[in-house]
Amino acid sequence: MKNIKTTSLPVIGAIFLTSYFLVGCQKQADTAAGFSQNVSAPKESGMKIKSKGSIAFSSDRDNNQDIYIMSAEGNDLIRLTDHSASDTYPAWSPDGKKIAFTSDRGGNFFENYVMNADGTGLVNLTNNPALNDFEPAWSPDGNKIVFTSRFRDGNDEEIYIMNADGTGVIRLTTSTGIDSYADWSPNGKQIAFASDREGSLQIYVMNTDGSGVTRLTNSSGYNNRPAWSPDGKKIVFTTARDGNEEIYVMNADGTNQTRLTNNTADDFSPDWSPDGNQIVFTSFRDDNFETYIMNANGTAQTRITNNLGFDGFPSWGR
Repeated sequence: MKNIKTTSLPVIGAIFLTSYFLVGCQKQADTAAGFSQNVSAPKESGMKIKSKGSIAFSSDRDNNQDIYIMSAEGNDLIRLTDHSASDTYPAWSPDGKKIAFTSDRGGNFFENYVMNADGTGLVNLTNNPALNDFEPAWSPDGNKIVFTSRFRDGNDEEIYIMNADGTGVIRLTTSTGIDSYADWSPNGKQIAFASDREGSLQIYVMNTDGSGVTRLTNSSGYNNRPAWSPDGKKIVFTTARDGNEEIYVMNADGTNQTRLTNNTADDFSPDWSPDGNQIVFTSFRDDNFETYIMNANGTAQTRITNNLGFDGFPSWGR
């Protein structure tokens, strides 16, 4: 079992530890036929592309977990939430006008909320105090949100969709294990997610009605947090197949799995820039959880936060 640095992470509840810190791994190659893998990461050099858009992230720099936004260069920091509870997992709406996020401000359980991009207009979308609902992600048209819920229908973690106002909740997955970390494809036809239905956490895709489930990864270590590229051709994800968490990218059909980060610290929670030229992620490489950006091929890895607290779970908006 891999010993991940759980004491350094923000305290955001056992629900997140259940789905994030799962299953150790050994240093073995990807063994499934048809799943190609390139394990040599690019060097951390190269010209950085000029960054555009705003990055939302979760930070405990002010003693509790809140949502912040900053420019893609790490400037113009604005705190959007200010609550004694934990606010985390922000997700920009496609039009850049709203941010969905997860919070336990309503009590002992986590719910999904949405607010305007300036922090106003807060609305509880799931509003069920007996459940844990978390990890929201928007449909490309902004009309629906996919999310993970724990024990809503008796199972551990399953994936659901709802309208952007919280109505019309529909369950998509029905496995007995964990189905989590969902992300909607840019064409609106598929959802990528992580599941341990066949052993360790692996990346899958399915249709938006839950049908057509297809496995994309088959590595010895766990895989999670898939994120579609804006053009829908690639999926970036976190994997522990090399002994610690690193960021890989693959084609949308699971081929050409290529390592982007390569260091002894954990790199995780990637997301794409709106133009697809860069990737934002969280890393512990400087002995603290900070937010970094890199070019889409893994070059020019650059730290954009510098704080003693946790700065992570980024979402890159317009």
